[in-house]
Amino acid sequence: MKLGIMYGIGVGPGDPELISVKGARILAGCRHVFVPKTRMEKESTALAIARGYIPSNAAIHELVFPMITDRSELSQQWDASAQSIASVIRTGEDVCFLTLGDPFLYSTYVYLLRAVRARIPGVKAVTVPGITSFCAAAALTEFSLGEGTETVSVVPTPDNFDRVREALSRKGTVVLMKVGRHLGKVLEILEELDLLNQGVFASRIGMDGESAEVDLRRLKREGMEAGYFSILLVRNDRIDAPGEEASASAARLGGHGEGSI
Repeated sequence: MKLGIMYGIGVGPGDPELISVKGARILAGCRHVFVPKTRMEKESTALAIARGYIPSNAAIHELVFPMITDRSELSQQWDASAQSIASVIRTGEDVCFLTLGDPFLYSTYVYLLRAVRARIPGVKAVTVPGITSFCAAAALTEFSLGEGTETVSVVPTPDNFDRVREALSRKGTVVLMKVGRHLGKVLEILEELDLLNQGVFASRIGMDGESAEVDLRRLKREGMEAGYFSILLVRNDRIDAPGEEASASAARLGGHGEGSI
């Protein structure tokens, strides 16, 4: 039995012109396009970005993923979505799954691919990288993400801010993703570490309502709220960064940070 191919396509941060040539070419020939959306969205954000590259006769399959952290419920949703994708692949048809940014950076695609492979071990998967939101934010604000031998840390902003504070206390650049409702607290941490002059903020890059701010003190003063598609880029370039000596000691002792999502 001939199986279809599973394509994972990163559609970038929001601007349709930032989709890769390869991604656009694959989409133009795909008859089954699977798109993620939240329960609150009228239309998938990834679909809205890529719609101009999708043939008019293609079937659009919406996969609803709730904005929750319950791993059990999420696992059930991934399994159900994987089953929908697998059922098309078994007919010999190719499928495309769209995801914001890059498919292997905090993306639902990672879990779906594993779940599809569990059902069809021999399935061929082709993943097309996408431009990340933090690269787009850096371009928008002219913020250098990394120079020379500087380290760059990517941190999702959780309810527990210890990881955020620890990352910001080390020398280097920190990318704080999914800032959203945590913006106020994160700005307080930046002020505590004397880093408000060392960062930039961007929201809804490439989408309607795009905004950017290079003056984080003004952002804090005005108490601005941020949505889900928000990001902070911060550089700690001080030689004696707070906590750096402790971090180095932990590294010598074999300590390591908690893994990401």
